Amino acid sequence: MGDWGFLSALLDKVQSHSTVIGKIWMTVLFIFRILVLGAGAENVWGDERSNLVCNTETPGCENVCYDWKFPISHVRFWVMQIIFISTPTLVYLGHVVHIIHQENKLREELKRNPTAKSPKYSNEKGKVVIKGSMLGSYLTQLFIKIILEIAFIVGQYYLYGFIMEHKFHCEQLPCTVVTECFMSRPTEKTIFIIFMLVVACVSLALNVLEIFYLLCKRITGKKQKYREIMYAHDTRYPSPFSVELDPVKGMRHSELNMALQNRWDQSKGGHNTAKSQL
Repeated sequence: MGDWGFLSALLDKVQSHSTVIGKIWMTVLFIFRILVLGAGAENVWGDERSNLVCNTETPGCENVCYDWKFPISHVRFWVMQIIFISTPTLVYLGHVVHIIHQENKLREELKRNPTAKSPKYSNEKGKVVIKGSMLGSYLTQLFIKIILEIAFIVGQYYLYGFIMEHKFHCEQLPCTVVTECFMSRPTEKTIFIIFMLVVACVSLALNVLEIFYLLCKRITGKKQKYREIMYAHDTRYPSPFSVELDPVKGMRHSELNMALQNRWDQSKGGHNTAKSQL
């Protein structure tokens, strides 16, 4: 498991910048893929070439038959799968680090110049809000992971299938006749193959679910913002001052306050005059 330490440390940093479903995906990756692969699968497969037995005495026939049946071993195939699946997430982490670094500079500039641009995607604790370009980056890495998961599942089916047969027939040269070869522990290996396939499907489902979660969250946020805008312009809640706002659109905030104050003084003066006449 020491070989996975560096990758695990990098992926662990992504958890604080992911959604709830993204954190579940990380847990599935760490426990049910990396841990199981490092602790169990390598011991089950071991030196597969030396455990292959073929009914032949032709030199080199067993080597050729093994290479024909298994162009890449299952363990190395799953290692490649984990590395490729994790790469888009690591690219997203690089984008997050870049954004945080830029916005930390904006905070320093904001201390010197209060009119400077404020940070948009992160807070002072370094927590990133998934919106705007960050949302696009996050969705992009999810789509890439979905494509890679499907590609590896289909690739595994065409390379080996999903069941480890106890024997297979080989007709490759230099074998002079059709040769029978026998696998070691086929049932145990089939269990691992199905387990890793189920975990890959769960990972794929979590990525798809996370895309729908982010899209629904974005649509809900837009609807909420639209309701707030409509409420602010609702005519059922008129302003207590009948001042016309169109002529003062170009005024500064202080000038608008002065106009409202003058209108209030005029209305108050008219009320006092009417009261004195009575």
